[in-house]
Amino acid sequence: MFSSSLMRGALALAFIGSAQLAFAHALPKLQQPGPGATVSAPHEVAIEFGEALEPTFSKLIVTNAQGTQVNTANSTVDDHDKKHMSVALPDLAPGVYKVQWSVVAADGHRTQGHYNFTVK
Repeated sequence: MFSSSLMRGALALAFIGSAQLAFAHALPKLQQPGPGATVSAPHEVAIEFGEALEPTFSKLIVTNAQGTQVNTANSTVDDHDKKHMSVALPDLAPGVYKVQWSVVAADGHRTQGHYNFTVK
């Protein structure tokens, strides 16, 4: 009886652990330029996420210190690597810029975040 209860407990823990893996959220693994970076004016912002993204429901925008959106093109999720999203940028003047991202992972979970970088 004791080993049967122990076995059921172990199976329940294994199931809970695998469910958490199945519902992992898409979080940034690599950002270019990175959070807090001071860089020459970049031509794009690119973020590599830990999970595949749903392109229709994922976006990336860049705003200046006044809150005005500076990217004129829409962000895109790479057709060949659904974990990679980028947005082209015009020539940026020196200053602080905010990157805001909102993504939906292939499992349907939405995550969002933001960070700043500075153009020297």
